[in-house]
Amino acid sequence: MKHYSTADKLVVGFAYVYMLVFVIVAIIPFMTIISTSLTNEQYIRANGFDLFPHDLSLAAYKFVLGRGSTILNAYRVTVIVTVVGTLISMVLTTMMAFALSRKEWRMAGPISFLVYFTMLFNGGLVPWYIVTTKYLHLYDQLLALMLPYAVNAFNLLIMRSFISTVDNGIFEAAKIDGANDAQLLVRIALPLILPGLATICLFYAISYWNDWWLGLMLVSDRDLYPLQMVIRSITSNISYAASNAANSSIAAAAIPKEGVKMATTVLTIGPIILLYPFLQRYFVKGLTLGSVKG
Repeated sequence: MKHYSTADKLVVGFAYVYMLVFVIVAIIPFMTIISTSLTNEQYIRANGFDLFPHDLSLAAYKFVLGRGSTILNAYRVTVIVTVVGTLISMVLTTMMAFALSRKEWRMAGPISFLVYFTMLFNGGLVPWYIVTTKYLHLYDQLLALMLPYAVNAFNLLIMRSFISTVDNGIFEAAKIDGANDAQLLVRIALPLILPGLATICLFYAISYWNDWWLGLMLVSDRDLYPLQMVIRSITSNISYAASNAANSSIAAAAIPKEGVKMATTVLTIGPIILLYPFLQRYFVKGLTLGSVKG
């Protein structure tokens, strides 16, 4: 049985205390958000925010969800963009990363450098907007919320690192058996880099889910507004909520303004928090695996 020295026990104890403090500090803001979203607006105005709800009220959630059309339609748009966009990004990123990981391909190095170069320099906002709207015609359509983020250079280079960890001898053996490049990717590489796939998939999903900038730049049709765009409108200008009071059972003067802000935040981050536990074991392993090779 292994015995630990006093110094080792102190280090381990300090690590546990540090993690406990870190968890508490991280969870306090989230608890405050949930508490405020469930607290009566009058209590908030009189006493401020608290860790636990007081004078329990669902008025904020009724206001946000009661009208149905705005938030629920934005949810529908964001779910479609996140699912379809993540799928497109994963397919394109995986295929390109596999090509760049092949050492026998002469252009792998130069193209990898060009990909990296885009992380340092870009053409600027105006040229990007002109190309996106005038030449690609990505305006006021769902594809405008997906294609500009289809391939992320950082995620691409990480995926290339994941694939590079696979022993090249496995690919050579498969080639001898008659496998082509598509089979090497689908049957050999992908099953061996599942942690990496889960990690990049989560990166892309969070990016699509949290994005409001593309909606601001490329969408004018309110029916195509993503969730974050609607949330931004509400939280940045609470008069947006007041202007819709006529369609709500809550009088304009009684709109739970602080509660609405917190309720929309809970509705926004909830799905991602629920998704993370299912990908956690792959996510942690994927981060470690991707750091082995560059």
